[in-house]
Amino acid sequence: MPQLLSLFCASGPLYMVSMENKNNVTEFILHGLTQDKTVAKVFFSLLLVCYATIILGNLLIIITIKTSEQLNSPMYFFLRYLSFVDISYSTVTAPKLIYDLLVEKKTISFVGCIAQLFVGHFFGCTEIFLLTMMAYDRCIAICKPLHYTNIVNKHVCGWLVAASWVGGFVHSVVQTLLVIQLPFCGPNEIDHYFCDVHPLLKLACADTYIIGVIVAANSGVISLSCFVVLVVSYAVILVSLRTRSSEGRLKALYTCTSHITVVVLFFGPCIFIYMRPSTTFSADKMVSVFYTIITPMLNPLIYTLRNEDVKNAMKKLWSRKVKRSEK
Repeated sequence: MPQLLSLFCASGPLYMVSMENKNNVTEFILHGLTQDKTVAKVFFSLLLVCYATIILGNLLIIITIKTSEQLNSPMYFFLRYLSFVDISYSTVTAPKLIYDLLVEKKTISFVGCIAQLFVGHFFGCTEIFLLTMMAYDRCIAICKPLHYTNIVNKHVCGWLVAASWVGGFVHSVVQTLLVIQLPFCGPNEIDHYFCDVHPLLKLACADTYIIGVIVAANSGVISLSCFVVLVVSYAVILVSLRTRSSEGRLKALYTCTSHITVVVLFFGPCIFIYMRPSTTFSADKMVSVFYTIITPMLNPLIYTLRNEDVKNAMKKLWSRKVKRSEK
């Protein structure tokens, strides 16, 4: 063991030197959403409103679920974590995107770029798994209502959320390791508004075909397989609704419609971006806006405006706040 440790310590500096020799790039230049200054100002105003909505809306959901005694079912347990992930995921890209719309030169350091790649894929993949867990929860709640509390109890919910975090972490580590071992010797301009795998593979000074296939297998298969699981879950739900009363059928459809809306808005762009080898299109930037900003913004609106329980809990929370302020 001492010999192994000494060998590792001796090889560490050599590894760092080899990495420095492979990488002449210390920072990347981002092209951003647009080069037009007038359009950039419009995007700045719109995206600033969107980001504020993401923060305030998802925080409101977290606080409402945390303080409400009525919202104690597994669905709201998952929704609280989904709101936290939405805030975190959008924060990885949105603040810098908004700032870059007002500056001439949009740069990010090499370390900052790799960090953004890792954290972005971590929260993005975690959200994919959470949405899948929520579909599983709804499927059990509607198809097996009598056994629901036994199957999806607090212990199971905790393990499912933990599995989502672990799955997101493992996925992100794989993506980051695939990119960080590549040589970058120039050019250093990324035709995107954040650091992602495909734009970085395009800049690498090496053959990235095999890595591109691995990336597509990693990200694409996760997105597609989870999407298939979601579609099957909601198909089972729709089939089971045929035996329900009209009132129960409408209530279940009302809940599932909001979930399906979120799924389509999030998974559609993800599958478009990641279910292909290392190829980039000009439309990628606008498509990425949907799953990095639009979906996290719409989640609070979809889950509150279409959910009477959440709306009632928010009203009670507001009335308690008003009473406290009057005292």
